[in-house]
Amino acid sequence: MKFLSIGGIAVATVLFVLMNSVFIVNQTEQALILQFGKPVRVVKDAGLNFKTPFVQNVEYFDKRLLEFNAESNEVIASDQKRLIVDAFVRYRITDPLRFKQTVGNEFTMRSRLNSILESSLRQVLGGVPLSTVLSEKRAEIMSNIRSLVNLQAMGAKIEGGAENITKGGFGIEVVDVRIKRADLPATNSEGIYKRMQTEREREAKEFRAKGAEDAQKIRSQADKERTIILAEAKKKSEITRGEGDGAATKIFADSFGRDQDFFQFYRSMQAYKKTLDKKDTTMLLSPNNEFLQFMEKGSN
Repeated sequence: MKFLSIGGIAVATVLFVLMNSVFIVNQTEQALILQFGKPVRVVKDAGLNFKTPFVQNVEYFDKRLLEFNAESNEVIASDQKRLIVDAFVRYRITDPLRFKQTVGNEFTMRSRLNSILESSLRQVLGGVPLSTVLSEKRAEIMSNIRSLVNLQAMGAKIEGGAENITKGGFGIEVVDVRIKRADLPATNSEGIYKRMQTEREREAKEFRAKGAEDAQKIRSQADKERTIILAEAKKKSEITRGEGDGAATKIFADSFGRDQDFFQFYRSMQAYKKTLDKKDTTMLLSPNNEFLQFMEKGSN
């Protein structure tokens, strides 16, 4: 019985030692082995690994893409326009040992990234006007900010435009930097909106005046064309009427020219009709007057 209890204790001791000698690294992690607080080695591959029990301990670091949302910063563009900028950084830990030595943990890293991102935003956005930030060149600006943040995260010291990169940096790689929002301060927005409104009202008045001018030109042109059309129509009608009267006169002349007596008789009948049409017409003529020659012939 005593032998069994000693064997059980031995097995338990072996299992305990074995459990403290083995650790597992997941696919999303990388591990740093520390011995009495000093780094010994880095494990980046997933799987089962061993360490010295009770002497070494393991600290895990995320291998995935990490995101940091920076605080809002006020930046002055090159044209002295103030901007409230919200940005974020995506990064990954590439060197757990360097990361541990320089910043220790993600909380400290985020604080350092906030300072780096703020200075990078001021340096890049301070060199371009507001219109460039809002234009198609925004992607180029983001690339410049990302490069600058990466350099500083790598340990670069930028002095007077020169870049001096020290070895190591923070042990991270900045994958992307993006501006989520770039707005004007509230104190400036109202004034800008009023100027925009005034400008739009001025443009609207110009458009209305131009429209009224164009409308007047169209009306004048239409009136001119109408007058020309009416004049041409009247001219054509007068020509047509004249041609018709001429043709009618010619027809009458041709017709009456064939019989002079009949022509005289017809013209006298028309004259009688116009002259003697009224009942109170009184005429004093000599008996030999030619006007009544056809009446005299009719009476005979």
